[in-house]
Amino acid sequence: MRGFKTGLWLAWSVLWGTASLAQSQPPQATRHPVVFAHGMGGYEDLLGFAYFGDEMGLFVGDACDEPLEWHCNAGLHPRQKTFGSQVLAFHSSEVRGLDLANDIEGLLATTGARRVNIIGHSQGGIDARKAAKVLFEQQQRAVVDVLVSLSSPHRGSPVAKYILDMGPGVSSVVAALANIFGNSVYAPGNDAIAAMKQLVYDDTQSNDGVITGMKAFNAAYPLDSRHVSSYASLLTAQTAAQVNPAFYLLRLGFLDIDGNGYCVDDCDGDGAAGQGDGVRQDRDDDGVVGINSQQMGKRLRYTESLWGPGLIAEDRSIPAVTDLNAPILVQMTSISSVLDQDHLDVVGVGPDLFNEPKFYAAIIQYIRQHE
Repeated sequence: MRGFKTGLWLAWSVLWGTASLAQSQPPQATRHPVVFAHGMGGYEDLLGFAYFGDEMGLFVGDACDEPLEWHCNAGLHPRQKTFGSQVLAFHSSEVRGLDLANDIEGLLATTGARRVNIIGHSQGGIDARKAAKVLFEQQQRAVVDVLVSLSSPHRGSPVAKYILDMGPGVSSVVAALANIFGNSVYAPGNDAIAAMKQLVYDDTQSNDGVITGMKAFNAAYPLDSRHVSSYASLLTAQTAAQVNPAFYLLRLGFLDIDGNGYCVDDCDGDGAAGQGDGVRQDRDDDGVVGINSQQMGKRLRYTESLWGPGLIAEDRSIPAVTDLNAPILVQMTSISSVLDQDHLDVVGVGPDLFNEPKFYAAIIQYIRQHE
């Protein structure tokens, strides 16, 4: 049966376009399961699209492991193990990260695995750092092997500050709607204001007795080889009308994220570390997060192939970020290897021509090579 399933997978791969006849090395399964950590507002879907999916509703982590299975990611090895996490849609990463750690604890108990790898989108990439530290403290050993963040606001997002600055009359309505949505799709306990305060770089209310913001979070949950063996990140950005229409209207009428300038802290008070150059049409953000905020650890490059599976490799022209609160100029301003996708397209919100199954299959192969 295993030979039949492998043969079926190879045949379907060629037809589907995720493997080529010239490809000599078929995909390998990772040694440890891959956990997908969703961002704010996410669950199994986002705006009606499958989160970590494509326009056809395919979960990109679904390997073709059954006879005659066709609605699956043929770019994965049939024995690839992946799992989607389910944390509160709206809350701080202090809360969501603990939720993610509990999910992983359950996964270890039910599968017998000793370690996991994590792919985290947006706030999910931040949650993963908290989860990795919690798991290390609980197990007294590293549980997370490879952590790849995608479009994550490690140094804050101007959108979060913009919403908080709209004033209680507006921000409370936004928060109420978000909480209602979060409670309906997941469970009670959502807190959209806490979520927004998390994603502003500095503490938003220094006199309230609660320290929030990414600067303090980065200090509490740094890049630590005891917690995670390998850290890496993928950056996203688009220009002008290429971004999601909602993001484009926000940028056009109210807010310019402008995330490609350099300074160590939040020099212009926009909620993110760095300082933009004031040019709205720069390829410096993905509609939500600037490139000055997204690099964590090694910067990765994705090379898409028309027929093959695509390739994820390290961009050696950009040094790895080791201190999230003190990146150097090139790490915050360079567009080298920045993926031409907006914040939602990259996890399956379309329609667009981006091939999500190929992309995530390439990330998983990168993880396999670095476990």
